[in-house]
Amino acid sequence: MQGTTGTPPQPTDTYPPTDRTVPTRSPDRAAYDKELVHSILDEGYVCHLGFVRDGAPVVLPTLYGRVGERLYVHGSTGSRPLRMTGAADPGLPVCLTVTHVDALVLARSAFHHSINYRSVVVHGTAYEVTDPEERRTALDALVDHVVPGRSRDARSADKKELAATAVIRLDLDEVSAKLRTGGVSDEPEDLGLPHWAGLVPLRKGYEAPVADPALAPGIALPDYLSAG
Repeated sequence: MQGTTGTPPQPTDTYPPTDRTVPTRSPDRAAYDKELVHSILDEGYVCHLGFVRDGAPVVLPTLYGRVGERLYVHGSTGSRPLRMTGAADPGLPVCLTVTHVDALVLARSAFHHSINYRSVVVHGTAYEVTDPEERRTALDALVDHVVPGRSRDARSADKKELAATAVIRLDLDEVSAKLRTGGVSDEPEDLGLPHWAGLVPLRKGYEAPVADPALAPGIALPDYLSAG
């Protein structure tokens, strides 16, 4: 029997392109850099999880969290995609997407109107998380993804709540980012038209926090909410 030789494969800084992650339209906008992909995922709040149910496509918006090269999605144990993931063998084929709109691109022609955006598409197989320690790590990551540091400033889920919560895991293996940046791309013959053209940047951020009326006296606004 021949043994294996050489060094094990080393981590890379990019995801390998595949047939499913190379776009057929505007392939020059695709990117596979892990740092870029992570930054787009970490900045979002909501992903869209796509799967097939009874032969028809279904896409659901939901919260998510990232831990290294894994994404976690949670929901009620009664929700259909999470029940399907637990029942599927070896898992549930899914497609998960996250998108940010950074600016509206207003051109002189209707055809060339566009948006500047950053998006990530993940293809893979989702698995139910059953290990108790990984489940707690995943649930903390989901809370901290929305507000970093919040999991340390809230009561952890008790046994009853954990029993009612399902968590699925999706590894970041088949992944791509796609971006549009820059300005207007009008035709040269349209540049003299009497229509305003340019970018309308969009902004994301916290408004002033509003305390719960039942908040106990003396509890100050946490630093992670006042830092902005």
